[in-house]
Amino acid sequence: MNNVILVGRLTDNPKVVEYENNVKVTSVVLAVNRNFKNPDGLYDTDFIRCILWNSMASNTTEYCKCGDVIGVKGRLQSSKYEDETGKMHYVTDVIAERVTFLSTNKKEEVKKD
Repeated sequence: MNNVILVGRLTDNPKVVEYENNVKVTSVVLAVNRNFKNPDGLYDTDFIRCILWNSMASNTTEYCKCGDVIGVKGRLQSSKYEDETGKMHYVTDVIAERVTFLSTNKKEEVKKD
């Protein structure tokens, strides 16, 4: 079974990239606090990249900004690539299947005449 559930803060404003056939994607990084303190008495934070597709990407970009808290349910996906020096790099991302907006501060624009 491959399930991931995360709650964290967006580290940047989401931006959608649109490909052929109206396929939309955005990559967001969530700052997720660990639930235990380190030896210095502080909570460490993990920065986890999440990939959102289509309506999840569009809605997150429209309604969320840097610092907002969101929940992501998804799955892990790993990949690898070789850089120009020939060194292999391994990457693990969360592919979102569901996104929940937990605290957003979207303000309606008020048009003044």
